[in-house]
Amino acid sequence: MSSAETVTLRRLAWAGVEVASGDDRIVIDALKNPADLAGFQGMPRRPLPNIEASPGVRTHAFVTHLHPDHCDRLLLAEYAATEGCTVGCHTPIVDVLGGMGITAVAQDMGERRKIGPFTTIPVPSHDWRGDDQVAWIVEAPGLRVIHFGDTIWHGKWWEIAREYGPFDVAFLPIAGVMARREGITPTNQPATLTPEQAVEAAVVLGASTACAIHYDLFNNPPYYTEQHDVRGRFLRAAEARGINGIAPGDGKPVPFAAAAA
Repeated sequence: MSSAETVTLRRLAWAGVEVASGDDRIVIDALKNPADLAGFQGMPRRPLPNIEASPGVRTHAFVTHLHPDHCDRLLLAEYAATEGCTVGCHTPIVDVLGGMGITAVAQDMGERRKIGPFTTIPVPSHDWRGDDQVAWIVEAPGLRVIHFGDTIWHGKWWEIAREYGPFDVAFLPIAGVMARREGITPTNQPATLTPEQAVEAAVVLGASTACAIHYDLFNNPPYYTEQHDVRGRFLRAAEARGINGIAPGDGKPVPFAAAAA
């Protein structure tokens, strides 16, 4: 059995993803406590799957950026306080997490960190408000996945593909959110990838599978509005481009066929 065959992938709630092998588990943008989101995104439409630290399992939680739907401060503090578990982040936000009482392991852009059978690498991503953000690559022997948080369409896709691709699975937001916040001039441009943009990103990245995340859980007009039929649009766009597009439910396994060199 190859190393890749011992790895499991799971889509958590919202933008959350789990990559696991044996007693080691990596979770990215895991969400358990939504109370901080009530004023802007509203409350989730359904209960969130359980992602607490498990006895005997070394959970390593990674954060793409500080927005509270991606950075659950209470859950991260729980992980950080659990023996054998860690929190990982991009270097510019480590002090902010420290101010929340969360001790984190910082990585510079492109820096590799070895965790059990996994290697993690932060790579460029871009936020609609200009806040610091990264995407996370997780590698294991015979497997390479990449996870993006709130990313918009940007010019770094080709650089990432050239330096790190191809990928077995790309986790990409698809909600095409239209956002309105006090103090920010409103525009008619989406604050996250649209379904069609997510598919095009997967094409550029050389992803064998594109997995939809960050959709169908929060919708709070006029502040935070998901575009129409995003799941259907994503799957149709993937089919049209010859990409294996999937959209598992909250807490469901992510099927994949390891192919990346």
